[in-house]
Formats: sequence, structure tokens, C-alpha cells
Amino acid sequence: MSQSDTHSHGGNYINCEKGLWSWLTTIDHKRIALMYFIVIMAFFLFGGLFAVLLRLELLTPEPLFMTGDMYNRAMTLHGSIMVFMVIIPGVPALLGNFALPLMIGAKDVAFPKLNLGSWYCLVIGAAIVVLSLFWGGVDTGWTFYTPYSAKSSDAVTLVVLGAFVMGFSSILTGVNFIVTIHKLRAPGMTMMRLPLFVWSLYATAIIQVIATPVLGITLLLLIFERTFGIGIFDASMGGDPVLFQHFFWFYSHPAVYIMIIPAMGIVSEVISTFSQKTIFGYKAIAYSSLAISAISFLVWGHHMFVSGQSGFLGKIFSILTMLVGVPTAIKMFNWVATMYKGRVKLDTPMLYSINFLSLFTIGGVTGLFLAAFSVDVHLHDTYFVVAHFHYTMLGGALMGFFSGLFYWFPKMSGKMYDETLGRVSAIMTFVGFNLTFIPQFIMGSQGMPRRYHTYDGVFAPYHITSTVGSWIVAAGFILAIYVMVRGMFKGIPCTEKNPWGGTTLEWSIDSPPIHENFTEIPTVTGRPYEYR
Repeated sequence: MSQSDTHSHGGNYINCEKGLWSWLTTIDHKRIALMYFIVIMAFFLFGGLFAVLLRLELLTPEPLFMTGDMYNRAMTLHGSIMVFMVIIPGVPALLGNFALPLMIGAKDVAFPKLNLGSWYCLVIGAAIVVLSLFWGGVDTGWTFYTPYSAKSSDAVTLVVLGAFVMGFSSILTGVNFIVTIHKLRAPGMTMMRLPLFVWSLYATAIIQVIATPVLGITLLLLIFERTFGIGIFDASMGGDPVLFQHFFWFYSHPAVYIMIIPAMGIVSEVISTFSQKTIFGYKAIAYSSLAISAISFLVWGHHMFVSGQSGFLGKIFSILTMLVGVPTAIKMFNWVATMYKGRVKLDTPMLYSINFLSLFTIGGVTGLFLAAFSVDVHLHDTYFVVAHFHYTMLGGALMGFFSGLFYWFPKMSGKMYDETLGRVSAIMTFVGFNLTFIPQFIMGSQGMPRRYHTYDGVFAPYHITSTVGSWIVAAGFILAIYVMVRGMFKGIPCTEKNPWGGTTLEWSIDSPPIHENFTEIPTVTGRPYEYR
């Protein structure tokens, strides 16, 4: 891939303008990405705090410092914050915003003002959710299942409204990325020359645009039911609570892939770069992202095997759910094949990607267990599901997210972080994560139900191990954030445009980039990942 070089004219996107107002009104995609970094990291620490408190409470079989009601409220906040404010916007909004235009040779996204509006939608929606704390919080769980959510505390309306507003952030980002990819590619940048991270953002944007409005309508209907007493989901008013589950999971299972597919794109970039080897099976990885995106709309019913739906539908959803493992396995095989006989460098981004490979594999395989109708009936609503979900979301999406943060850190900040501490954080998160969730697989298979405030003493050793593991994984992530923040302010300046030896366009420009990205739009003559 050949491209025009850029030369900074005495400034970059960080210092080209001064003052808080210049940041709050910016339409530079790179600055908006940094603003996403600030708010998402704040949400991550806030949501993670509730996770640690929940695990601390479960250190003993009997209540330790929370009542059952407090436990439910903390669990709801943890789930809502981590899903809607951290993992869903994390990779697309933060890393996608920063890297996408640079990787396709564009000066910005297609709709810069809409891009800033997306950030404000996330912040305003999150502020509404936080406001609910002053009304006593919400105890419905992050899924807001009816009829309980239709009759619970008044704060439910605020939280649901906040999630509704945040949904616009996801939709607008998806529309922006689709148009940007189709209309603003550099000369010679055909679809089959797109970096694989861009392909993953494209597949994710399709889900964001099609699935998110369904959740928005569902939440709006719930608000109407609570506010005006209209019987939509509440059976006592003539509604159907299972209808809420259909609507919610029609969005929320594709939402799993809003979280995962971009992380897969990051792993494709990192493994190719740190193996110093051309990616194996470029087209297969690109098309598998689209395949996962398409299949994700057809599998929501596996969340409802015990809801009373017909056995025939259960069989259909079971088969379709297993089918999504095929394009996922294609990616896994191609990543391992890329590493095979490569010059693998175990720097921090690569370690987090290896974390992703191992942990997400466990999450995917245990997902096949839950896709089997007869097995799911036994494991439904047990800690086995909790462990599977976290191996997918935390072990998959968040490990990929941190891999990307460290990978593009020199380009975003113009500084280098402490590599030793970065590696330590990756190892700590891996060890702590497995210590936390492997015991949950065991006690879930033995019948320990999830969402319980107290439990039988026979499960105490598993809960104690899990709680200790949660302290280690929390310390690992806190260390990772510390390494990045310290690197931004005190890191050694990155004097190289391409410190990792990457082959995509963003590594041909200054670190950090100038405001316009490129002094001249580059011309692309080959596919990325071509190591010679």
C-alpha cells in the first residue's frame, strides 16, 4: 500500500485549538474520540466499582453489608452502565471514531456535526440514568423485564428514558460510519482493500442502524405503559410480558455483536502487525463479519427457551444459534494461522489480543452449550450463564477494547506508555478473570442461581475464589488505565510515525496527526497487511 506522507505544520489535532469550549464544540473526529475516552473510562470505573461491591457482598453466604434490595439496585446499575455506557459505545465510538477516517484516507467522517451530536446523546442519556440514583435507583436488572419493570419504582422511567437517548448515539454513529466508508475512501481504496477493522465497523454499523430502533421503540412503549397505564406488556392490563422479551432480545442479541465484532476487527489488526505477517484469509475474515452481522438478527429466541415458546421454534433457534459459531470459528482459525511461523512480539496490545483469543474461545464454546435446548433448560438463570456472558463480553469485547487502546495509543497521544506495566496489566486481567469466572461455571452447573443475594454454604468456596479473582482483575484494569493516563502526560514522545511496524494508512502520518489528517489525500495501490 503506497500513500502520501504527511508533515506537521507546527501543530497537531490536540494543540491546534485551546480552551474547553474548543473541545466541547469540536467536529474533529480525533478530538471527539478523546472525549469518548474520558467519559467511557469514567463509566467503566463507576460500573466496575459496583461489580467489586457485588462480589464483596457475595464473599459470605449470609448478608455482609447489603440488603437484598440494595444488592438488586447495585446489580442493575452495574449491568446497565457496563452494557449501555461502556461496551456498546466503547470500540465503535472511541476507537472507530479515531481510526476509521485515518485508515481509509479521509479527512473526517461524513457528518462531523452529527458525530459530535452522538457524543452529546451518550452523555445526556448517561446523565439521566445517573439522575435516577436520587430517586432510589432501579432494581429490575439491566434487561428491565416486564411486568416487574412496569410496576417497580418511579426511577425505572428515568433509566429507560436515559437508555432511549443513548440509543440515538449508537444509531447516528452507525449511519455516519456507513456513509463514510462508502463515500470518503481514498482513491484506490476499494472495498477489498479496506483494513479489517474498517470491515468490522461496517458490519457493526449495519446492526446499529437496524436493531437499535427496535430497542428504542420497546423502551418508549414501556414508558407509555408506566406513564399512561396502557396495557402493552403488563398482563394485568391485557398486555403480554413475553412480547417485551421478543422485542428486547431482537435488539440485545445483535447488540452482543455490536460489542464483539469491532473487537474482532482490532484483533485482526494487532495480530497481523505484531506477528509481522500478512493476515491469513483476508476475504474470509471480512465476509465472516458480515455473516455474523446477518445471523445475529435470527437467534434472539434462544434467550427464551423457558418462556413457553413452541418446541419447534426452540429447535429452529437452537440450530441458528449454533450456526453463528461457523463465521466466528473462521476468524479464530485465520488469526491462529496468521500467528503461525510469524515473528510474534509480545507487546501489550498483542497480550490483550491473546487474552481475547483464549477467553472468547471459552465464551463461544460455552455459548454452544446454552444453544442446545435441553442443556439450556438446566443451565438457564444459573451462574453458568453469568460466566458465559462475561467470557464473551469482558473476556472478548473488553480485552479487544484494551488491545486497541494500547495499539493506537502512540498515534492518539503522540506518547509511549510504560511497556512493562502494560504487560503486567494484561497478565493480571487474564489471571484474575479466570479466577473469577471459572468457579462460576462449576457452581452454575451444580445449580447455583444467578441474581441471588444469599446462597447455600456449599457454594462458599467458589464464591470466595471468585471474589478474590475480581479484586485481581479490577487491579489489572485500573493499572491499565493508570498506564495510559500517565503515558498521556508523562510518557516519552513518540518520534516515529510507525512504532509497531503496521501497514495500514494511519501509520503513515504523524503521531499525533495534524488536524486535517493528511496534507494530501493518499492514493492506495495495494491491499493492507502486505509484509515483504
